Amino acid sequence: MSADAFGVYVHWPFCLAKCPYCDFNSHVRHGGVDQGNFVTAYLAELQHFAALAPGRIVSTIFFGGGTPSLMEPATVSTILNRIAALWTIAPDVEITLEANPTSVEAGRFTGYRAAGVNRVSLGVQSLDDASLKALGRKHTSEEALAALAIAKRNFERVSFDLIYARQGQALPAWREELASALTHAQDHLSLYQLTIEEGTPFAALHAAGALRVPGGAKAEAFYLLTQELCETAGLPSYEVSNHARPGAESRHNLLYWRGHDYAGVGPGAHSRITRDGIKHAIAVRKSPEAWLDAVATSGHGIEQDEALTPQNSADEYLLMGLRLAEGIDEKRLASIDGRKLDEARLQYLQAKGLVRRSSNRVQATGKGRLVLDRMIVELAA
Repeated sequence: MSADAFGVYVHWPFCLAKCPYCDFNSHVRHGGVDQGNFVTAYLAELQHFAALAPGRIVSTIFFGGGTPSLMEPATVSTILNRIAALWTIAPDVEITLEANPTSVEAGRFTGYRAAGVNRVSLGVQSLDDASLKALGRKHTSEEALAALAIAKRNFERVSFDLIYARQGQALPAWREELASALTHAQDHLSLYQLTIEEGTPFAALHAAGALRVPGGAKAEAFYLLTQELCETAGLPSYEVSNHARPGAESRHNLLYWRGHDYAGVGPGAHSRITRDGIKHAIAVRKSPEAWLDAVATSGHGIEQDEALTPQNSADEYLLMGLRLAEGIDEKRLASIDGRKLDEARLQYLQAKGLVRRSSNRVQATGKGRLVLDRMIVELAA
């Protein structure tokens, strides 16, 4: 990935139902969504961001949400055509669309492929029907595997998500479920420990004592088992929660974690765009209706545009980069704000087996990933 790599993120904020663990900017509209109205707004906001980041070569495009597979293929096609008209598209561009594995949404896969999508990420979440119901999902494990098979026939690259360390889940059950998932995996898996996010229904249940998730040593055992099984299957982790066959990593997510620029359009989207040598953190209005009104009035829904200090940018690079197996480049860190990591702290962390250093790179070890947040604070101090 080149130093000037650039991506476009398109946020579709609507879902059929709100999952009880989710704190993403997603909304349910039982009366339906006027996709034509939203397409008009997406095209206008893309025009605005093209003026903020002119002349860039787009290497990745990502449709996230919400549930982008609720978009009509024609909607996706129109947006992709506008992106291609506003920027240069790399010959090997990665175009990902997140999808729910219901039969209705899987029926749109052929249309998405025709529109230009070449990678799909399926929100499977579990291969156990009782767990799917507890997680608020609207599909069964049978539907998920059927959708996965359809996706593999339509797209060169397919990923899917699973959530583990769920309430009542035993370690042997996760071993069996993940082993089954790995037999169906193509080249990429995203595997997330269930976390309790503030403001969600699960948070209320957890506070009331009605929802318990593994913690401490048990949570660590789930994580270590996940790493072991994926390594053995040839899908090592390249990021804390993401696993891929070498070369099949999500290039769009690598763009974020490596600290490159990207334009985010749609309700609640974020961007990082460098203008005149200064990186800007840009946020768009979260409410779909407020965003529509803002775009109609101003041509964009931006509500915050903050010029990051070199220290801010360096902190972001450290925070995101240490999540990656490849770690961070000390020379690049120094080029951002002149920072040199504290040698005594590094040697201490090395002695504890938490980091390794080679060729100007600092990487978290497997042991270090278990205490990553604390270690990042230590290095950033």
